[in-house]
Amino acid sequence: MTLQTRKLGSQGLKVSAIGLGCMGMSQSYGPADETESIATVHRAIELGCFFLDTAEVYGPFINEELLGRALAGKRDQVTLATKFGFKIEGGKNVGTNSHPEHIREVVDASLKRLRTDHIDLLYQHRVDRNVPIEDVAGTVGDLVKQGKVRFFGLSEAGVDTIRRAHAVHPVSALQSEYSLWERNLEQDIIPALRELGIGLVPFSPLGRGFLTGEIKRAEEYPEDDFRRNDPRYQGKNYDANVQAAQVVRDIAANLHAKPGQIALAWLLHKGTDLAPIPGTKRRTYLEENVAAASMSLNDAQMKALNEALAPGKTSGPRYSEKMMALVDR
Repeated sequence: MTLQTRKLGSQGLKVSAIGLGCMGMSQSYGPADETESIATVHRAIELGCFFLDTAEVYGPFINEELLGRALAGKRDQVTLATKFGFKIEGGKNVGTNSHPEHIREVVDASLKRLRTDHIDLLYQHRVDRNVPIEDVAGTVGDLVKQGKVRFFGLSEAGVDTIRRAHAVHPVSALQSEYSLWERNLEQDIIPALRELGIGLVPFSPLGRGFLTGEIKRAEEYPEDDFRRNDPRYQGKNYDANVQAAQVVRDIAANLHAKPGQIALAWLLHKGTDLAPIPGTKRRTYLEENVAAASMSLNDAQMKALNEALAPGKTSGPRYSEKMMALVDR
């Protein structure tokens, strides 16, 4: 099958209905395998999954370099998204930095690593409270005029920030965590996006793996695995969340599908103005994810999912306090 395409925002940004989050190819979820990662990128393009997501901070830098190598001779076949917004020193993220001169430096460096002359979708990775969002939007607007960037996006931004940015330069997409597992966007953010004509790119659409059903307690993961420090994988939270997610496994069994496919199908049924970016570094999981786009959920199944994992039903915060401090709410 070939994936359907979707348009995000009112400026003409075209993406595949399901994208590919590339972060895990370089960090956070166990050891990397470059050969398999590049094969996964190539297989994604074959399947019509051409919306690829990276960031300078992934690695840092090495994820963009990996994509640059993977896309040799294939750059024009993909919609490529990357992000700026962090201060990186000594190979570590030491805080936010969205000052205009820094944005320009980051974009030039990202273009070199990605081996391209333009970035299709450039996000501010996290809101920088020390820099007016109007200055950020204006700087990206200038980069659009120069042809270095095609579309502007925000990540984990709140309603006020989105409105102020959009008033200066059109925001095509907001990337934020959204899934059956994490529904904090539904009350305020999604209505504002639809009012303004901005698309949504849900990251962690599989609940950082929890909605796939193939999970372990936090302490069973390696030291360098993100999930080891995820509050929702720990102690009583883990037990409660396994129980809450049982409905996903039940519906998957009835449809002879994988639980993760049900989670993605639920998202795709929430509207045509969103495109989730499940992350994987293996072709097997990529193919499973892409197949979710052809699945149909009926009203009763959607109702059961909505109710079992309603906002607030998931146990534990989605991030540590330090990471939540970077979310603009």
